[in-house]
Amino acid sequence: MNFKEEQKRRTEEIEIILRKYLPEKSGYQEVIFDAMEYSLLSGGKRLRPMLMRETYRLFGGNGEVIEPFMAAIEMIHSYSLVHDDLPAMDNDEYRRGRKTTHIVYGEDMGILAGDALLNYAFETAIKAFDAEGADLAAVAHALKILAHKAGVFGMIGGQVVDVQSSGQMIPGEKLDFIYRLKTSALIESSMMIGAVLAGAGEEQVKAMESIALQVGLAFQIQDDILDVTSTTEVLGKPVHSDEKNLKTTYVTWKGLEEAKCEVENLSRKAIGELKDQGGEASFLEMLLEFLIYREK
Repeated sequence: MNFKEEQKRRTEEIEIILRKYLPEKSGYQEVIFDAMEYSLLSGGKRLRPMLMRETYRLFGGNGEVIEPFMAAIEMIHSYSLVHDDLPAMDNDEYRRGRKTTHIVYGEDMGILAGDALLNYAFETAIKAFDAEGADLAAVAHALKILAHKAGVFGMIGGQVVDVQSSGQMIPGEKLDFIYRLKTSALIESSMMIGAVLAGAGEEQVKAMESIALQVGLAFQIQDDILDVTSTTEVLGKPVHSDEKNLKTTYVTWKGLEEAKCEVENLSRKAIGELKDQGGEASFLEMLLEFLIYREK
């Protein structure tokens, strides 16, 4: 299997799904539909919906019930980026090589576009109840996971502590808390939902949560590394933004080389635990491997 070709093909499939679930552009509020589309279809790795579908397939899932949740998780991720880029947060003008949403549409519409994507994510996810052959109890369980991991005990909770900690050195324990919630929570949600909708058992769902936690930590630490070692042209957004915002990162906490070792250790552990689940997971394993060596 050529990983890059497969990743490209599967990313294109996800793009089709995202477009399918975007709202129709009409009415006096049409500008918000434009801003939502601009934010959602701005490129990116589509890691979360990809992990969700690959986990779904790992446990034997083969229906369309997963698609609304794939779109929903990417809407939630996109809204978080739109709000992260706002002047009150990271104040970034570029994301994935394009002007950020608030620069294109104004700060007011940037706020509202994020709000709209979050709300519409749940409008989208509940469409899974109407999918052919949907297990209604499994869909309800998946919705519960999605809401919890995106909220104050998940991503938003991590963002709160991250914002409060900006401009000051924080202990490693607090940094680990931020990373577990701000980054890992949505990845945990993705892989847990994939398992739940495929009919996996409780222990298997817990195993995917553990794997996803390690994947999320590795992904965020790699972000820290790239903020120091990459360029704006390669990364598609400003580098050294953590330094500009006086943020404690894994690199400032443990140094560049130890951060690199931690990414590899976490990723290897995640891959090892994934193999313990059995099933055909060659692409999923390569996807996790990609996290170690990604350059953007």
